[in-house]
Amino acid sequence: MTHEEVMAIVTRIFRDVFDDETLVIKDSTNSSDIEDWDSLEHIALIVSMEKEFDLKFDIKEVNKLANVGEMVDLIISKL
Repeated sequence: MTHEEVMAIVTRIFRDVFDDETLVIKDSTNSSDIEDWDSLEHIALIVSMEKEFDLKFDIKEVNKLANVGEMVDLIISKL
């Protein structure tokens, strides 16, 4: 999958988790950019991405992520 294809799926997941169809996600988006992005929502995002892409993240990998672009790159590396 390309970066753009994964980003489209990740954007859909973010919109579902945050219940906001107008949410715009970019590579640089991080938790400070989305008001409702707290630790509980973060877990929901990770679980949703694991289910959608049929993969598992290591907690160390997740803790190192600084933004959505790094998450997309991590997903691509595991596919």
